[in-house]
Amino acid sequence: MTGPRSHAEDAKSAEKRRLDEALEEGLEETFPGSDPVNVTQPPPSKQDHHVKRKD
Repeated sequence: MTGPRSHAEDAKSAEKRRLDEALEEGLEETFPGSDPVNVTQPPPSKQDHHVKRKD
């Protein structure tokens, strides 16, 4: 039996779960495809100053 988790372990686990879900969603959205999935987005360009992005 293991002891209680620390807050840092819970945060790390939550971040890994969030990235795994984002990767899975990206795979589902692009299947079938030939390009690899990119979970991160590039920074906005000067022309994108009016576009609001979700974090």
